[in-house]
Amino acid sequence: MASYPSIPIYISNFTSYLSSGNGIKTDVFLSPKFVLEPGSVANKFYYGIDFPRGHIAIKSFNAEVIDEKGNPVPLHETYLHHWIVLGYYKREGENTLERCGDTGLLQSDSNLIRNSGMCDHGLVQYFGLGSETRRTATDVPDPYGIEVGNPADVPAGYEARWMLNVHAIDTRGAVDKLGCTECRCDLYNVTADENGDALPLNYIGGLKCCHDGVRCRVKVGFRGERRSLSLRYTVTYMDWDASIVPVQIYILDVTDIWRKADESTGLTATHHCLIEYDVEACPFGAENGGCIHTKSLTVSLPTSGDVIYGVGHQHAGGIGSTLFGEGGNVICSSVPTYGTGHEPGNEAGYIVGMSTCYPSPGSVKISAGETLTLVSNYSSAQRHTGVMGLFYILIADSSLKPAASFQHSPAQVHMNTMTSYLGWSIALFGVGLILALILIYSGRNGYEEI
Repeated sequence: MASYPSIPIYISNFTSYLSSGNGIKTDVFLSPKFVLEPGSVANKFYYGIDFPRGHIAIKSFNAEVIDEKGNPVPLHETYLHHWIVLGYYKREGENTLERCGDTGLLQSDSNLIRNSGMCDHGLVQYFGLGSETRRTATDVPDPYGIEVGNPADVPAGYEARWMLNVHAIDTRGAVDKLGCTECRCDLYNVTADENGDALPLNYIGGLKCCHDGVRCRVKVGFRGERRSLSLRYTVTYMDWDASIVPVQIYILDVTDIWRKADESTGLTATHHCLIEYDVEACPFGAENGGCIHTKSLTVSLPTSGDVIYGVGHQHAGGIGSTLFGEGGNVICSSVPTYGTGHEPGNEAGYIVGMSTCYPSPGSVKISAGETLTLVSNYSSAQRHTGVMGLFYILIADSSLKPAASFQHSPAQVHMNTMTSYLGWSIALFGVGLILALILIYSGRNGYEEI
């Protein structure tokens, strides 16, 4: 287990401003720089990053990769595999960290601030997206907020800090851009993961093959400059007060191997999340018949509440995911938008956004122990490796009533509400129609090989 040196608190081009006099504040930060050249991979963990201070309610969290001049970098040059932000409690005055495990952080004097579930290991972050980050709404509508910085939650002798993980792949000049973004092992010429452990014999692509410092194959003779990049992240928040209703963050993973609790034997429930999986190509000659790979998860939440927000996370080839409640009612259906151009935020062949759901408060509820089904659909016209089928939902306690004076902000709830309304209508027609609509939608949004 490697020991890392003291970690400074990063302060770089910090900007802060108030928005429209309603108590909303916005802070803009830059991550430390990471250097990429054609084919190279950066998978960086930055500890003690800049983050708003105090007891606050997070209202949105957005990010994008930029160059040294502050210009957004397109996905066809630098593919943003993912960025995640998670909190941890660190003993006051202590800056030494050890990197270990999925989160990059595991040490006796560091305690993770986990989301509400569901995975036992991994996917513990509060915030995080991938290539879709520029065009995916993350707003938390009034009167709700993601509560952070509550002094009552901080263990004695500790302080709250935040960690950022950025995973970016430079695909300039790549012999196979899609293969590089899907981390196919043969393109990276690796036989071991970042810890030096040999890859499983049947492992052909995924995170184990595109760790920090490796390089994907580029075209012979291609030359491209080394360049310094950063993740610019924007946090919108407000000071916490009694009128704000807290929400819980749940991340569901379609690869979750769920073992139910068994009181008779004393077994507790476990959730072993694999996080990624492969999509095999459909049989030759069947492409025109609409090849769809479907993976599903059946699970239940330990708590109940109102669904405030929902969004899926998929990779290239994804054509949508849907979370169903018991009885088949649609809780949220999230479909990707594929770019059709060249400019940042509209890169052809890449997922540049995921539609979101904003149900009217109290209109969509999940009961404790209710059987939920998550369905993730991918085009299988060709093979895909290392894909994901995650689903983020925010849930508020139904018993906590918002203050009457706290009105919903139209500016925060109008984005991407179409999917929410569409989802409730689809529920009347069944699962078959959902798949048909997803196929039509994905076709209109330009999925094609990168």
